[in-house]
Amino acid sequence: MKIAHFVLLLAAALPAVGQSKPNYEIYAIRYATLPDFPVSDLVAGAEPSRKLDIAMMIWLVRGNGHNILVDSGFYHERFFKDWQVKDFTKPSEAIRRVGLKPEDVTDVVISHMHWDHADGMDLFPNARIWIQKDELEYYAGEAWQSKDTHGGIDEEDVLTLVKLNTQGRVGLVNGDAQEIIPGVICYTGGKHTHESQYVGVQTNAGTVVLASDNMYLYENLERHVPIAATVDAASNLRAQDRMKQIAARPGFIVPGHDPAVFAKFPGPGLGVAKIQ
Repeated sequence: MKIAHFVLLLAAALPAVGQSKPNYEIYAIRYATLPDFPVSDLVAGAEPSRKLDIAMMIWLVRGNGHNILVDSGFYHERFFKDWQVKDFTKPSEAIRRVGLKPEDVTDVVISHMHWDHADGMDLFPNARIWIQKDELEYYAGEAWQSKDTHGGIDEEDVLTLVKLNTQGRVGLVNGDAQEIIPGVICYTGGKHTHESQYVGVQTNAGTVVLASDNMYLYENLERHVPIAATVDAASNLRAQDRMKQIAARPGFIVPGHDPAVFAKFPGPGLGVAKIQ
């Protein structure tokens, strides 16, 4: 009887011993370009005359039964009136380049509520939407008490998120270093918006950090210069320093709008870069 009991205990323990962190593949998917964008709007203190055709990207994290998008891009017509956009592909169509249909997406992590990152959240009918709890609460409430505290936030996108929440489709990330899905961790920092977040993802080669707009360009990291659009420049630099600690190596920190991503990670092409 004692032997049988020992065997049962051993069998229960073995799965835990054998468990390892899930590993994912990560793809940057370019769905549009904003031409002649002022670098001084991206990198604090940059020469005002410098311009760059910035990449509009979403990121696919695929594996372990999940197809996770980090950010959802934009698609509503109202944004094309205010911005010059080139080479546009609707984000829900752009993911077909990696063999996915919109209904295949299981989760969408919204790094922050700016229109070019959050507007497409309703394109993926089966996805759970993840966002920092404080980000949602602020932009669904207090931010609109002043005209100066919701720049870049589209009111229709806020209403969409609130509606998705009433449908039980929103996951609230409650603070820093929260593992929302095994091997996928959300970190706060950078103060690009009220409570923007970035994402650490476990891969076979180690952790990749998807910085989104907490680091616009590689130049921010290389020169240790904050992003130009931040509520708190010191906080943004601390976030960059922490990304270096989290990522397996500096080259695994992926900025939000740098076209150089597709030169550093050239395959498979056609606006898709495999990070790992």
